[in-house]
Amino acid sequence: MKILNMLTWHSASLWLVITTLAMADTGSKVSSENVDCGEGSVVSGETCQVPPDQARYDHYRIYNVQFDTDEQIKLFQKLEDESDSLTFIGHAREIGQKLSILVAAHRVADFADLLKTYHIEHRVLTYNFQDKIDSNLREVLPDSIDPSKLDWQHFFHLKTIYAWLDQMAEKYSDRLTVLDMGSSTQNNRIMGIKLSTNPNNKAIFIEAGIHAREWISPATATYIINELLTSQDAGVQKLARDYNWFVFPSVNPDGYKYTFEHDRMWRKNRQLFGTSRGVDLNRNYPDHWNSTGSSSDPTRYDYAGPSAGSEVETQRLIDFIRSHAKKEQIKTYIALHSYSQMLMFPYGHTKERVYNYDDLQEFGKKAAAAIKAESGRDYVSGSLYETIYPAGGGSMDWAHAELEIPIAYTFELRGPPDSQDLFILPAVQIQPTASEAFTAIRTIVEAAAEKGYYK
Repeated sequence: MKILNMLTWHSASLWLVITTLAMADTGSKVSSENVDCGEGSVVSGETCQVPPDQARYDHYRIYNVQFDTDEQIKLFQKLEDESDSLTFIGHAREIGQKLSILVAAHRVADFADLLKTYHIEHRVLTYNFQDKIDSNLREVLPDSIDPSKLDWQHFFHLKTIYAWLDQMAEKYSDRLTVLDMGSSTQNNRIMGIKLSTNPNNKAIFIEAGIHAREWISPATATYIINELLTSQDAGVQKLARDYNWFVFPSVNPDGYKYTFEHDRMWRKNRQLFGTSRGVDLNRNYPDHWNSTGSSSDPTRYDYAGPSAGSEVETQRLIDFIRSHAKKEQIKTYIALHSYSQMLMFPYGHTKERVYNYDDLQEFGKKAAAAIKAESGRDYVSGSLYETIYPAGGGSMDWAHAELEIPIAYTFELRGPPDSQDLFILPAVQIQPTASEAFTAIRTIVEAAAEKGYYK
């Protein structure tokens, strides 16, 4: 029996190592003379191979539930507050709402019983979430790859993205400049680019990757940069010529690195709060901070932080926009997120309408129609509050309110609201998703120009 157990654990550990070959950190070796290797490790000679410190989601299920009564809503609100084994993608708030929930394997039986007891309509979208993560990690190319090989059929480490920005700046030195906002909480740089052919142009600012697990966001940002530099389409060339572009692919670099090395589902930054880490940076901006759609609990995925603008990453972006908004004539602010296929504009904290609501809704609907014509995908346009859920302290609302940037949108990219993948979008969908986003941006900018927003 002892031999059988050793063989079983040996096989399991080898399988774990194989499934994480795409990761930068493949484990560490320690002396077996001083350390008890323990179950699950691989003993080799005088060392033991320790499995990587990676969160796993074996047999986690994704449920999509629908709320038909106030009792059900209150029940799930209480459930979210009390359980750290359920990951809510949004919050229970209204009758008729559908909500996806990632349920830990050890809670599946309890959760299924609860659904049955309270007659909650539901379906299971995924029975083993780790399978999706394993497939996703196999689509990551090593960080040692030549940055010229960056494409939109794979996902890439932060190191590769930054090296690619440098390489593109060298290649297109007449119009492309690499920018540095400064360091993050864990001393990673927050890098981006400025593309400019005329200093008098109005400017468009694009931020990506504020939520670490949304890998499609940085990938879309690099796609947009590449299109503006290389496209042979006359309309795209006109966009690159008539506007200046600021694009930052990862404004949460610590979190992005962490999703590759330790937990694919990590969302926040990596600030330390006692035994917990991380602030939801898109709840940390000084615009109706912590008023709705966020938490004061550091353990929660939507923790707003100890105070408005408390985080280094938030401060870096605020300082950059404040110092450049007027000087560079930034008239458009785009935040790239996933998922749910939505084109949203302010406000997030209230159903009150912004002064140019009708225009923003018109531009958003035109962009959604353009996406539909291109790929057949359905995107919804509306204010953030009325479209997805109430949320204060977001970067888009702050840019629109404080800096008076009139054209402000948050994109929720693929997949659909009931996606089986959640944030683990397969690499085969990078190029079409990024193309949709660029089509939407192009449509919005052209429509806004017709109404005089860039005069």
